[in-house]
Amino acid sequence: MNRPVRIAVVGERTASAELVAAAEAIGREIARRGGVVVCGGMEGVMEAASRGASGVGGTVVGVLPGSAADDGNAYVTTPIVTGMGEGRNIIIARTAEAMIAVGGAYGTLSEIAYALKLGVPVVGYRTWVVQRPGQEDDPIHRVQTPLEAVEAAWTAALARRHEAKTGSYRS
Repeated sequence: MNRPVRIAVVGERTASAELVAAAEAIGREIARRGGVVVCGGMEGVMEAASRGASGVGGTVVGVLPGSAADDGNAYVTTPIVTGMGEGRNIIIARTAEAMIAVGGAYGTLSEIAYALKLGVPVVGYRTWVVQRPGQEDDPIHRVQTPLEAVEAAWTAALARRHEAKTGSYRS
């Protein structure tokens, strides 16, 4: 079975117009390629990515913090109701084959941390800088445009799939 690529788009609920526009373009490009947007299903970056994907007929999985499917934004096609608040962030990271972080507040930082812990590649568009103790590198792949973000995440997700099939992937 050939499943669609699942890319999480994470970011802040209260985002600038520039980040909202970038997230919408990211969501649209993921869907245009036949991928699935996975997000927290709420406002801001999440809603913008959802709107972008939905606008071209894409699928949006919203992993919701509350206890009702209707709590998600209007563009979520598949709501996952968790009742877990921000605890849902690990579900987002675990579900994704790659993650794109757009801007971000502390919730986004936790999603990035979970993804990195789980071995999920993270692409960053104007987001947190993460430096592990004793290491100089930032494990987030930095990009300058929304299209670069999708290309990097898509490539990383496909590489991760290949590693999982060949047994070279470790989570």
